[in-house]
Amino acid sequence: MKEVLDDIERWRADGHRVAIARVVGTEGSSPRDPGATMAVSDTGEVAGSVSGGCVEGAVVTEALKVLAGERERGIITFGYSDDEAFAVGLTCGGTIHLFVEPLDW
Repeated sequence: MKEVLDDIERWRADGHRVAIARVVGTEGSSPRDPGATMAVSDTGEVAGSVSGGCVEGAVVTEALKVLAGERERGIITFGYSDDEAFAVGLTCGGTIHLFVEPLDW
């Protein structure tokens, strides 16, 4: 979380809302461990990382939906077999579970 705090503070100082996506669990191989964090501003700016490849873009999309009130805060899951992961540009297969929520502090 420390690596994204400066960006969060800057976005909030500029009047933007922020969502946080945090890895809360993994199954099999994953590029980031539980606790890895991504912050997404309401303008789509991103700080931090929770995975790699196409998953990061999908996490941004879900975070923006949370900020827009189009989805509730909660767990989202992404999983790929090793073959599927390679096909979409990920470094490994496995499943990651993330908790996405608006930042309200």
